[in-house]
Amino acid sequence: MTVYDKLRELGITLPAPPAPAAAYVPFVRCDRLVFTSGHLARKNGTPWVGQLGKDMTTSEGRQAARGIAIELLGTLHAAVGDLEQVKRIVKLTSFVNSTSEFTEHHLVTNGASELLADVFGPRGMHARSAVGVTQIPAGACVEIELIAKIASAKPAA
Repeated sequence: MTVYDKLRELGITLPAPPAPAAAYVPFVRCDRLVFTSGHLARKNGTPWVGQLGKDMTTSEGRQAARGIAIELLGTLHAAVGDLEQVKRIVKLTSFVNSTSEFTEHHLVTNGASELLADVFGPRGMHARSAVGVTQIPAGACVEIELIAKIASAKPAA
């Protein structure tokens, strides 16, 4: 089963990369690595605002992280041209907007990690950091970035 077959099975349509909100680009290719910029959680097309441990549950944060992973796949597709060229998701870094008492950042981030493993199989298993922060741009509840290894250093046409 291809990555695109798996996406169809999961009912996922890849979105276009979100437009940068400041002075950066959505991704950078460096040899066989693609580095994405951080993607904010979105709900109904706008930043999903909230703070874990205050006005959001771990389950809601997990849903937000899963949504970010879908957006990251759209950006990765734009960077590479074909997700079958992804040899490995190398690293995922997750920032969770949370109170100082909240301790389930790793469970929130599982929403993204598990989707990537579902889509890519063993190639989707990655190293990861999940950290709590007191604020994220636009008040978003979660921000995630990733690094992926691709088959060729040649840019997509």
